Amino acid sequence: MTEIKYEPRWPVALASLAAAALPFALPRSLSILPPWIVALMVTLLVIAAVVATAAVWRWDRTHVVVTTDKLFVMHGVVHRQAAAVHLARVGTVEIEQSLPGRLFGYGTIVAGDLEIRCVAKPRELCGLVQRLSG
Repeated sequence: MTEIKYEPRWPVALASLAAAALPFALPRSLSILPPWIVALMVTLLVIAAVVATAAVWRWDRTHVVVTTDKLFVMHGVVHRQAAAVHLARVGTVEIEQSLPGRLFGYGTIVAGDLEIRCVAKPRELCGLVQRLSG
């Protein structure tokens, strides 16, 4: 049995969050802005940080395992879920990628009835599933 485990690349997502926070590291530019704009910018940064942290957490807790027989996906922290599809039943394998997904190397794989979001290196996984499903 051949097993390949694809792990997410969460440091890339954290680096993008840090890059988004870079403008707030420039105190001179913030001192010339009205206080309500600074408060709005800080609020938006906190919201973006919460959303990004939740996405990175979800991404980090999703594991995809491909064997010669099945494609498995396991995700969740508090409520752990697992799903599998037999490779013999997989018809078409599709990749969906947004522009950020192409830039950071992640995407959504749709294999049969199984949809796996935030997969690192989706083209490699798609090619592997297509080869194994024959």
